[in-house]
Amino acid sequence: MSTPDSGEAASHRLIAALGQQIRVTVRRGEGVPLVLCNGIGAAFEVLDPLVTALDPRTTVVRFDVPGTGGSPDSPLPYGFPYLAAVLGDLLSRLGFTGQVDILGLSWGGALAQQFAFQYPRRCRALILVSTGTGALMVPGRPRILLKMLTPRRFLDHGYAARIAGDLYGGTARHDAARVARLFDRQLMAGSRIGYLHQLLAGSIWTSLFALPLIRQPTLILAGTDDPIIPIANARIMARLLPHPTLHLHPGGHVDLITNARELAPVIDTFRADLEFVDEP
Repeated sequence: MSTPDSGEAASHRLIAALGQQIRVTVRRGEGVPLVLCNGIGAAFEVLDPLVTALDPRTTVVRFDVPGTGGSPDSPLPYGFPYLAAVLGDLLSRLGFTGQVDILGLSWGGALAQQFAFQYPRRCRALILVSTGTGALMVPGRPRILLKMLTPRRFLDHGYAARIAGDLYGGTARHDAARVARLFDRQLMAGSRIGYLHQLLAGSIWTSLFALPLIRQPTLILAGTDDPIIPIANARIMARLLPHPTLHLHPGGHVDLITNARELAPVIDTFRADLEFVDEP
């Protein structure tokens, strides 16, 4: 594996990648880096609880997609193949030219799948959390999906708390204020045009026919109380992927963050097992 220059990366810096300015932060550690792809509209600060709960020796790369958090808007709408190329260029500019593990949460799961398919030699393993196969998937209830059409929950934290239980399920049903506190971590909420670009990218993309071609070991984490991504989607992906590990938990859509202490060890164990397999 190619190793980046020693020393910690500067937090919240902007890096030019294929015509985009991408805000990125890196926690330097050891081993194969873990790259985190966030959900729609969310800045990378929302993932703080997960990063804290992961093995502290793990190198973790986080970034804001164009128009989200501190990354400026893309001048044009984009698709996931282009965004995967942006991510590949970003990693190269950070010095990560070898293999990485890609974790995708919700919308970010589409980007993670696309990267694994598009750059098989650069992706050692795939971790798919609360996600599905894109436009061709088992949808959530319409009244739930309607709440996803605008970024209001990122801008109005009182509104986020009111809808959290119905929208996210799991631990959010019992402590909706936790979701509002989670979004308080966002230093910058991004733009409406950025959110629209993300919606458009997801509306024209599917991995349904490509999943059998993704050869990487894949951990699928899914909550049985997820109103946005019904559990059937995790089972479909597990049937289509050649090397899946399916882990179901009783939580909801964002429990990876709100219940990170319980779910981060599942990720650590999956990745540790890969290290064991890789040893001669």
